[in-house]
Amino acid sequence: MVKMYERNTKYVPGLYNYYYYIKKSFDSKFDISYKIYMPKLAEYIKSIDPDLIISTFPCAAACINDFKHDNTFGATAFGAYAFFWYAMGFTWLIQNGVFGEKLAATADTKQLGFAFLGYLIFTIFMTIGAMETHKVLFTIFVLIDFLFLGLSLNSFGIMPELSHGLAAWSELLIAIMSFYGCGAAVLNKHFGKVFLPVGKPFGIFK
Repeated sequence: MVKMYERNTKYVPGLYNYYYYIKKSFDSKFDISYKIYMPKLAEYIKSIDPDLIISTFPCAAACINDFKHDNTFGATAFGAYAFFWYAMGFTWLIQNGVFGEKLAATADTKQLGFAFLGYLIFTIFMTIGAMETHKVLFTIFVLIDFLFLGLSLNSFGIMPELSHGLAAWSELLIAIMSFYGCGAAVLNKHFGKVFLPVGKPFGIFK
């Protein structure tokens, strides 16, 4: 199946695109690939009984889509945070012994503090860029700043209780604001007017 996919997309991409878009016109339960792989996937998930399933594919897809539309800011943001969640996923796998007990025992979670600190610096200048998008996105980035500040401090054992709470509340507010921003993006476009206001750019740098 993998080889067929690779050859189709390489040699006959038009045929693959036709199949991809025609699939959307009928119920997935009639799709051959769905019938073949979904039962196996469901059986596999049931057999390993995971505590958590993380998919960052939408972030990576959004990154590629923004690159296609020459949106450097959006592509950079989605790409960076997609790789952040990839890394976090692997970190959790290591801590839970998926890659062996030896690696789990020797893993130093304080190393994450340097990654969080790097992402804090990255997010600060992305926050400056967000000032010329709209105020909802700017608010989200400010909250992400506080998130990485809390995660950095907590990883280094600095005020662990306070920093953990800061990160937790920031993440919750990020989720709420992101849901609002998502709804605004969809409904404002759908209705062709400002249904959910997101605020104008600050107009400082542009």
